[in-house]
Amino acid sequence: MTDADLAFREEAKAWLAANVPREPQPEDGVAMREFDMAWQARQYEGGWAGISWPVEYGGRALSSLRQMIWHEEYARAGGPKIGTGFVGVNDAGPTLMLHGTEEQKRKHLPRILRGEEVWAQGYSEPGAGSDLAAMSTAGVVDGDDIVITGEKIWTSYADISDFQELLVRTNPDAPKHQGITWLICPLDPRPPGLTVEPIQTLSGPRHLCRVVYDEVRLPLTCVVGEIDGGWHVVSSSLYLKRGTGRIADQVSLARAVEDLLATARLPGSGGRAPAIEDDEIAHRLATARAEVAALRAMTYAELSRVDRNGTPGAEGSLGRIFHGELGQRVRLLAMDVLGPDALQMVGRADGQRDWVQEYLWSFTETIGGGTSDIQRSVIGERVLGLPRDR
Repeated sequence: MTDADLAFREEAKAWLAANVPREPQPEDGVAMREFDMAWQARQYEGGWAGISWPVEYGGRALSSLRQMIWHEEYARAGGPKIGTGFVGVNDAGPTLMLHGTEEQKRKHLPRILRGEEVWAQGYSEPGAGSDLAAMSTAGVVDGDDIVITGEKIWTSYADISDFQELLVRTNPDAPKHQGITWLICPLDPRPPGLTVEPIQTLSGPRHLCRVVYDEVRLPLTCVVGEIDGGWHVVSSSLYLKRGTGRIADQVSLARAVEDLLATARLPGSGGRAPAIEDDEIAHRLATARAEVAALRAMTYAELSRVDRNGTPGAEGSLGRIFHGELGQRVRLLAMDVLGPDALQMVGRADGQRDWVQEYLWSFTETIGGGTSDIQRSVIGERVLGLPRDR
């Protein structure tokens, strides 16, 4: 890193030390949205939102490396998870930069960075999750409108979002990777015919929703890219989600391993010896720390590719699959480190880690954004050049 990079790190560290919220982040609902958006606004006012975004949309137009430095210092400072801001900042916003009209960019991008818009993602369906191109939610062009009928599921924060990035099938006769269109769908206020149903899951907080469209009518100005050209648009979105869009999660995982190491050094209840004194646990902790270092190196390599090529590529699936599976191993290790003491952490509201909730939620890490099987297919076909998986 250059002297300027190191100076940037020190500046970020000082600002975070003075500004990171110390109150616990609410787990779901309107309270979570208000907390997340207030923190997003504070980062924007301090000049720390959209570090790599163009200046004309409220960012600082700095390198992806500077963005990585920010995330590393953010994790060290104990900054809250991006929560309800994830889709807007890391997915919808960058996708609009690549494929949106100038009007769409100027309407949404500054508001996303200022913490004034929350976005949800409308991709998966009951019969089309990992095989996203098998979607059946229909979009029929009718004059200057497009009429939507169908449903989406596992839509995070749809009940408290303002907009949704929505995929619909506009040409049922085209090959399944064609005839798809990417739309900006308003959620607040909800257009007639659109309903949102929150889903309660075993992991606790209600983040996920089912969204039903009963002849929802949207103007064609909501189309991003071209009619029937949505697969090209969503490919950029998925590469972002699998690659650079998950930088903060990867850095947070490194922090989780360090927190777990500290926990393993403490005596357990009932006079149990510290878990780290068990040779197998110590070996697994050391392996987790080494794998986190490997993940960091993979992330830096991906950032270098993005800076050279301008857009993320299929290589993002390498980090995505490694991150997801490593996250599951770390949370399982936490259960073995804590043993029965883990039960005392369920539902705790003191801002400390609830390892049980993290363990339950970790099962989604190899599903969301494409299952591990899908990631391996992407790596095989688009990175290694192997024959297409049938």
